[in-house]
Amino acid sequence: MSTSAETSNTTGEKVVNHIAVIMAMEAEASHFIEQENLQLLDHSPAHGVAKIYQGRIRGCEVTLILPGKDADLSVDHVGTAPAAISAFIAVTQFHPDVIVNAGTAGGFRKYGAAIGDAWIGTQFFNHDRRIPIPGFDVYGKGGYAAFPTPNLVSKFGYKTGIVTTSNSLDHSPQDDEIMADVGAAIKEMEAAALAWVAKVNNVPFVALKVVTDIVDGDRPSHEEFMENLAAAGKSLREHLPEVVEFMAGKKFSEL
Repeated sequence: MSTSAETSNTTGEKVVNHIAVIMAMEAEASHFIEQENLQLLDHSPAHGVAKIYQGRIRGCEVTLILPGKDADLSVDHVGTAPAAISAFIAVTQFHPDVIVNAGTAGGFRKYGAAIGDAWIGTQFFNHDRRIPIPGFDVYGKGGYAAFPTPNLVSKFGYKTGIVTTSNSLDHSPQDDEIMADVGAAIKEMEAAALAWVAKVNNVPFVALKVVTDIVDGDRPSHEEFMENLAAAGKSLREHLPEVVEFMAGKKFSEL
């Protein structure tokens, strides 16, 4: 088990020697597991909640954590609670240098989103945590900064923007107000929870999101999501390996 978060080069700068990848849906992760020959661990720190795979990519240790499936319904554990558990397992059991969250999401056309686009998040908010009490209002909304990766974005031409999170696939008028207020370009169900765990544990966090549906379009989100999931999954299969391979072994300042 790596403790590489303290690993640095001869100049004292930290190097990415261990990446934790966290994904919500097993179908989205299956190709990455096969392509990179990641091996399922025969034990999990959170039985029934997480499935954990490990391997090496370009000499870098990679730990993939999936929240698993509901025992009764056989659906993926999506949403912020399973995401936070996954991130907690990552930082306490595997001590990665960087956490990468990868998955599908809704995108806003007004910020240039299109089906299949790959985005790197710049900041992460909650758009469904409304606590109208001074101090708690700011806490509820969040606003956690991503670790800057300008060279990664430049090399692969990713779009960048603010990501907002909730526990619903649809969105209420109140959600819409918050998303508009913070300038959300991407809407999804896990990243802000992961970013919060990363922040409080001082672990760099990066999120790769591929667009399945247009939030400010004229189609119901669930219909468009299901219609475009295969195409978005293909895009994710292309971009996740290139993100991990780019980061592997680099100094933080090179990302």
